[in-house]
Amino acid sequence: MDLYLPIANLSVNALVIVALGFGVGLLSGMFGVGGGFLTTPLLIFYGIPPTVAAASAASQVTGASVSGVLAHFRRGGVDLHMGAVLVVGGVIGSIAGAGLFTLLQKSGQIDVVIGVLYVLMLGSIGGLMLHESVQAIRVTRGARPPRPRKRRHHPLVAMLPLRWRFYSSGLYISPLAPLLLGFFTGILTVLLGVGGGFILVPAMLYLLGMGTQVVVGTSLFQILFVTAAATMVHATTTKAVDIVLAALLLLGSVVGAQMGARFALAVKPEYLRFILAVIVLLVAVRMLLGLAWQPDEIYSVELL
Repeated sequence: MDLYLPIANLSVNALVIVALGFGVGLLSGMFGVGGGFLTTPLLIFYGIPPTVAAASAASQVTGASVSGVLAHFRRGGVDLHMGAVLVVGGVIGSIAGAGLFTLLQKSGQIDVVIGVLYVLMLGSIGGLMLHESVQAIRVTRGARPPRPRKRRHHPLVAMLPLRWRFYSSGLYISPLAPLLLGFFTGILTVLLGVGGGFILVPAMLYLLGMGTQVVVGTSLFQILFVTAAATMVHATTTKAVDIVLAALLLLGSVVGAQMGARFALAVKPEYLRFILAVIVLLVAVRMLLGLAWQPDEIYSVELL
């Protein structure tokens, strides 16, 4: 069933896009990730222009994160004070990211930048996840577990002025730290169409020193508002959001997430993380090949 995407300016098989969203949603439900960092590369592989893929993926992540935020909020797993600071930083970062996006778009380098950032990001994340999952599998098979790390914010965070108390997180730190963290993830959200949870969660744990009981919920709270802001910024500045594409992705991801959550109960978490790490590394390799491999037909398009 072919469907025309008005912003991407091409026809796609709607069932393929729904299936792609279903696959990402399945991974999201199985592994507890937003899936945005896989949606954009997979859309690019299918032939969607990188600019449209990144902008539309951000809107899909917004819809997919709503149910997660509500679930964590009901059980008290959201630090609203910390989340508000992260959101402010993220919104400012989204505006700055839109300016950078437009600048790269005018210079004709946005597609290359998106590709390189994804290779670096997915390669590093996949490598860290693979190392951690292999260690966890070894522990289940009788190896000695690593020494647990004490929860404490980074010394650089402790040096920042103007400390506030974040009671739900059990922290007394400067709001500049989460503000800068939100700013950085806001830029990434606009450039790559990702929610940023794969960066936010480790940073909140190991840099800010937040308690694990509020990390995921607070991260989703920030992702919800910042991806919504990024979508609005894209829609008003870059004009790259394809609402038809985003709706098809969201339709598939909602169903996939529910099935993935059920399937995850039947598989050990360390093996799930290992599988996800392998998938992420394979996507990174495919992105690298797309950047380095010479196509059969070389052409260029000049904007007048």
